[in-house]
Amino acid sequence: MEEKLVRFLKGETVLCAALALAAVSMAFVPPDMEYIGYIDFRTLAILFCLMASMAGLQKCGVFQYIAQALLGRVGRAWQLVLILVLLCFFSSMLITNDVALITFVPFTLIVLCMIGPEVKEQLLIPVVVLQTIAANLGSMLTPIGNPQNLYLYGKAGLSLGAFIILMLPYVLIALLVILVWCLIQCRAYHGTVQVSFAGRAELSGGMVRLLVYAALFALDLLVVARVLPYGAALVVTIAALLWIDRDIFRRVDYSLLLTFVGFFVFTGNLGRLPAFSQLLQRIVSGHEILAGVAASQVISNVPAALLLSGFTEDLPALTIGVNLGGLGTLIASMASLISYKLIAREESRVKGAYFRYFMAANICFLMILLIFALFSRGRN
Repeated sequence: MEEKLVRFLKGETVLCAALALAAVSMAFVPPDMEYIGYIDFRTLAILFCLMASMAGLQKCGVFQYIAQALLGRVGRAWQLVLILVLLCFFSSMLITNDVALITFVPFTLIVLCMIGPEVKEQLLIPVVVLQTIAANLGSMLTPIGNPQNLYLYGKAGLSLGAFIILMLPYVLIALLVILVWCLIQCRAYHGTVQVSFAGRAELSGGMVRLLVYAALFALDLLVVARVLPYGAALVVTIAALLWIDRDIFRRVDYSLLLTFVGFFVFTGNLGRLPAFSQLLQRIVSGHEILAGVAASQVISNVPAALLLSGFTEDLPALTIGVNLGGLGTLIASMASLISYKLIAREESRVKGAYFRYFMAANICFLMILLIFALFSRGRN
């Protein structure tokens, strides 16, 4: 029992912290009817629907099918690296950074093993680190790219177009730096590579399930764009899963939803404590980008967004801050831990070298984008 508890605490550190903070804050602000107003039910409903539709598409093998098709004609190392990294960059805009890494990092480990130990030795760490950075930075562009975007997009009341325009310059700079970094990394390897799979990837689950999951994802996009009410999407998603595949319910990350609830309660209660509220407003107001980056390094960018959003009116600047804040430490974005855990499990001998490369690359990307952000926002 004790061992299970320790394992749970290690595996769900952020959730435990959120619930602990909520519990402490409840000692100062006893529960009442205002607690209901703390909860952003729209964000929670859309998150659930997105996680369910993505889990369904992933179970059908859609993403592996696309990846295998793209790698079929690879002949050079730089082509291989660019495809593996850009798969994470562009897919994260629609399927979230977490799903992109859960899907494509294991696929990358398999591909690198297939093309030989020499290539794997040279490219394993750089490719997985760049995939992680690419997923975090590509996900910046859209409200559905990561949980903090979805929350801040709804709270700020931005249109879909306005949100994309806000984040587009940072995504374009990130893409340019990623391309240059990939090409420089591949200069040391001039040989040819060939990826040949034992069999052609097949979509599983049948066409009906695939179409249902695709339709649910399209429905989610309409809700994000505020064309349809979130309640309708939630009811349709639950009904569809009960009909076609109840196993998907077990694949939803409920700990993320509970983490949101915990921080909603904590930040809501802080807002009702004048001393704390005024202190946080003085710290955050006018320094949203730096506050977002700094807080993300310690508590991760999703909790940072939830915590700081109640103490500033400049939510677009905070959105930039917590997205850039996903770079830096290993916990700055919880998605980064996915890659690290996969490397530690499958290639434990290189996890120290992976961590060093990860930190160096993340700091470089963070400095470039942070300088641009402070300069561009300062001019405006």
